[in-house]
Amino acid sequence: MSLLNRFSKNIEQQNLFQRKDYLLLAVSGGADSVTLCELCFQAGFHFEIAHCNFQLRGEESERDERFVRELAEKYQMKLFVKKFDTNDYAKTNKVSIQVAARELRYQWFDELLQNKENVNQDPDLKFQNSAYLLTAHHADDNIETLLMNFFKGTGIKGLQGILSKQGKIIRPLLFARREEIISFIKENNLQFVEDSSNNSDKYTRNYFRHQLIPSIEKIFPQVSENLLNNLERFKEIDSLYHQSINLHKEKLLERKGSEVHIPVIKLLKAKPLKTIIYEIIKEYDFTAHQTEEVVNLLKRETGRYISSASHKVIRNRNWLIIAPLNNLIASNILIDEADKQITFELGKLNFKSEAVTDMSPLKDFASENTAKLDATDISFPLLLRRWKQGDYFYPLGMQKKKKLSKFFIDQKLSSTEKEKTWIIESNKRIIWIIGKRIDNRFKLSGQTKNMLTIEFNKS
Repeated sequence: MSLLNRFSKNIEQQNLFQRKDYLLLAVSGGADSVTLCELCFQAGFHFEIAHCNFQLRGEESERDERFVRELAEKYQMKLFVKKFDTNDYAKTNKVSIQVAARELRYQWFDELLQNKENVNQDPDLKFQNSAYLLTAHHADDNIETLLMNFFKGTGIKGLQGILSKQGKIIRPLLFARREEIISFIKENNLQFVEDSSNNSDKYTRNYFRHQLIPSIEKIFPQVSENLLNNLERFKEIDSLYHQSINLHKEKLLERKGSEVHIPVIKLLKAKPLKTIIYEIIKEYDFTAHQTEEVVNLLKRETGRYISSASHKVIRNRNWLIIAPLNNLIASNILIDEADKQITFELGKLNFKSEAVTDMSPLKDFASENTAKLDATDISFPLLLRRWKQGDYFYPLGMQKKKKLSKFFIDQKLSSTEKEKTWIIESNKRIIWIIGKRIDNRFKLSGQTKNMLTIEFNKS
């Protein structure tokens, strides 16, 4: 079967796109992208061309741009060209040239697709077309990606290599080997340009292409075919893997508003524990390296937590709670009478209950970081939380209540200091604004028989 027939059949079998969809081809001018253009043209697809000039190879970059302009004229297709200051972007964003080029081109491609999202090729037909970006990745690219992902330590997902369809990006040539593409080029007398950087082994992909894979082939001649077969197996394994993970999630996760609650006892029984934890937390910007930290949380005291860029995982008694960083509810921590130490965002709280027979040594009951309170009317569990608008208490020495917002103004607290203010309450009554003032209703007196001491140690 010819490459053209296999190309058309692959698109149909995988339902990659429809004939009326808008197709934007990423074309560098190399053999692969030239083949993609010719196949789309011979198959009767209408397409437009996008070319990136990264200005990294001097005259060679300009030559490539001129070639692609001629290619667009040959097919009489619309062309988009953009020049990038790739070196400047890499320096500004502190990334490698390869990463800079990838980010720049896909940002631009996405902009072009957004502009074409509702393109209708035939104004007489009343429907909305989809817009896709087509790239010329082929089977050998996929083999290299599989090996690179394997050596980088990726999970099952990375072992699938490059996907044929990923969102708006389609790779319709993944079925074809590089040698087939070169044969097609020769058979159709197609011209293309060579990127001199493809010969440099300083780039990881080129090293795999020129050094590693040929070395392995000397021992295992069929290694490329075997790896392509493995790619299909890994896709099926990934499907089974996620079926199992989803079953575990259904049993473990309890969603409460923007929070996810996980019972610690149930989670400890789940196997394989680390894999299940990683699959849960990765959705909330946690890395694979933080998996072990979450496992350790299962053995830690209430109030311990770890953070990602967007979320926290908090140990709150018999639960792990995953909550957005800006979610104040997630900061609520219950404190039982048996708890001796609690860790929270600002530091640690130590609790001590004791009987009192002589009040004379207890004149200093209101130091900044220590609260000594009459425990008679204090009931557990206590609630440790951030302050919120509407909170009020009876400041030590006063018989009238005062809103915390007014108290903060009197104390001349900055907005930052207010944001960092936490309180402890008992039965919905504030007993201590941590580090600032106790509530007058819970002060020690001559009648105090039992005292609760809370010490605050800043982290």
